[in-house]
Amino acid sequence: MRRPHIRPFPRPVHIRDYPCGPHFQAGHLVDNAAGWRLETPEINGARCVNCLRCYLACPEGALYRSEKAVRLDKDFCKGCGICASECPLQAIQMGRDE
Repeated sequence: MRRPHIRPFPRPVHIRDYPCGPHFQAGHLVDNAAGWRLETPEINGARCVNCLRCYLACPEGALYRSEKAVRLDKDFCKGCGICASECPLQAIQMGRDE
C-alpha cells in the first residue's frame, strides 16, 4: 500500500489567494501530527498476533501492515489511543511521546 506523503502548505498572502475547496490532491498531507501528540502507541511485537483490530480501528490510518507485524507511522498518529483500547492482548501500550 502506498503511503501519503507530507507536502508544505504555501501560506497565501491575501484573502483572495485562499483556495475554495480542497487544496491538494488526495494522498497528500500538509502537516504531520507529531507536533501536538502527547502519547504514542508502543507495539510489543512478541505479544502481537497480527489480528489487525488496531489497523482497522485507527481513524488516521497511522498503522499499516508489514509482512509479519503491524507498524506505526508516527507522522500520521495523533495519539488518540484507540488502537491500544482495541487490542485484545494488550500488545499496544500508550507511552509518553518524547
